[in-house]
Amino acid sequence: MTSHLPVLLAEVLTALAPRADGVYVDGTFGAGGYSRAILEAAPGCHVVGIDRDPAAEPRAAALAAEFDGRLTFLPGRFGDMVRLLTDAGIPQVDGVALDVGVSSMQIDQAERGFSFMRNGPLDMRMDTRSGETAADVVNTLAEEDLANVIYRFGEERMSRRVARAIAQARETLPFTTTGQLASVIRSVVRKSKDGIDPATRTFQALRIYVNDEIGELERGLAGAEALLRPDGRLAVVSFHSLEDRVVKAFLRDRSGSERGRLLPGEPTPPPPTFELLSRKAVAPTAAEAKANPRARSAKLRSALRTSMPARPWTWGDVQ
Repeated sequence: MTSHLPVLLAEVLTALAPRADGVYVDGTFGAGGYSRAILEAAPGCHVVGIDRDPAAEPRAAALAAEFDGRLTFLPGRFGDMVRLLTDAGIPQVDGVALDVGVSSMQIDQAERGFSFMRNGPLDMRMDTRSGETAADVVNTLAEEDLANVIYRFGEERMSRRVARAIAQARETLPFTTTGQLASVIRSVVRKSKDGIDPATRTFQALRIYVNDEIGELERGLAGAEALLRPDGRLAVVSFHSLEDRVVKAFLRDRSGSERGRLLPGEPTPPPPTFELLSRKAVAPTAAEAKANPRARSAKLRSALRTSMPARPWTWGDVQ
């Protein structure tokens, strides 16, 4: 099955360049594909896996046993990696890998409510133990706020039309399933010329909103900067333009890669905390995209940590 294939695996390993004496963070453990590859590539290294999905814990336990305890699993959000690793007695690391967004395994499970292709409860939480569900959002959020969520996180041009249709439908029957929601969206949004389902962008928006994925990514990038030793490496794989813009903005800001000549009186910018390993994002090969359809939209951005101190950062700082 393609659902368990780590995307851009060879390229991520090249970017991380794992060493036998290194400590590496797999911030989005999932099925453990990156963790396994790092452990195999550098016998003797240690990997710290992080995931908020309770389903990842038994997979991590099995991998830790297979690799004689060289894997430590920390349940939680990768945006909290500084606290998680500090509490575990790990103040610095040599590499951080992030595979951002929802995993194919989560999409494939109808009961998780991520997919408009599989009818199931309208949930979408990565951590099923707490927080509001997508059903809570579409049933209670004001129409204008819902439209803003769909536009901002789904980049859906018909966001107001979709929000209006949802608001009208929920007056008769509250939303409880993915099928209900997808049907309402399809009634007001036409299928695009490239065949993308009309529900795609709205489902993406709700998932990102429910899981605070952009805020999580901002915190994760800043956390990686704080944890990485000088010459440590960061590798981030994203799957849609919104995620990639956040990663690109962070690395552009931290590397100073697009700074022009200073104007008279303009303050000197702080020294770079990262050096780009590749100026452009790395895309999957045609062979990988054919073998694993999930990889088609993937982009890898990577960078090398300098010795300069970390600084606070959010995407809003550079927008």
